[in-house]
Amino acid sequence: MANLKEIRNRIASVSSTMQITSAMKMVSAAKLKKAQDAITAMRPYANKLTELLQNLSGSLDADTGSAYAEERPVNKVLLVAITSNRGLCGAFNSNIVKESISLMSNTFKDQEVHFVTVGKKGTDLLKKKNKVIADHSKVYDDLSFDNVAQIAEELMDYYLDGSYDKIVLVYNKFKNAATQILMTEQFLPIVAEKSESKNSVDYIFEPEKEQIVMELIPKSLKTQLYKAVRDSFASEHGARMTAMHKATDNASELRDQLKLTYNKARQAAITNEILEIVGGAEALNN
Repeated sequence: MANLKEIRNRIASVSSTMQITSAMKMVSAAKLKKAQDAITAMRPYANKLTELLQNLSGSLDADTGSAYAEERPVNKVLLVAITSNRGLCGAFNSNIVKESISLMSNTFKDQEVHFVTVGKKGTDLLKKKNKVIADHSKVYDDLSFDNVAQIAEELMDYYLDGSYDKIVLVYNKFKNAATQILMTEQFLPIVAEKSESKNSVDYIFEPEKEQIVMELIPKSLKTQLYKAVRDSFASEHGARMTAMHKATDNASELRDQLKLTYNKARQAAITNEILEIVGGAEALNN
């Protein structure tokens, strides 16, 4: 059994760790509320814009269709892995990296695959594959639509100039503080709804349909990427809050066990001292 000093040091260390994890949990909980409100507020707009664009794109003639919806043989694929800049959030980042590597090794095993990362953790883990062509981790320093739109424009240029034939987003979708849904979402080319779909809507256009679509597509793509980054940002804080909550509970349980061990060791030491005193007294009496 460890001596009393070692157990006291361990108790102090665990208590210090518990204070840190508890503080991180409270910080993440405060940031989560703001991030959750942001993604909840923009989802209806983003979803409706995407639905509208898909309906319009699906009804365009092939010769007037958008270059962003052009289907072509897939030889080169770009995966956009959206992670966080910091760790201590459970399997949040590792799930994204594992899914990205799985897509590269299985789904797109016959294609050349490169990565664009949003988040330092994804960059650190995926750069080992020597296929990270761009890192946009600094976007979290000032997470705004304009900053994310610049990344979207870069991705759109990659597709238009033929550098890549398909671009896919990999990110965590926020459901609640304890649950994040791993998403694999095609960014380009645009997946158009079939015109004969039962959900197809007949719109009245002013100006022409083609002109509206050409103006809507860039805005829709920027909004789609911004929503994915916002989803990931909210998911990060939810995952970190949950992870720190579990860490705090585990530290508390370990501290209680150490205290029990300390008390047992201290009681055993006192008992031994009493026995020694009694033994010494008996020896003097004899």
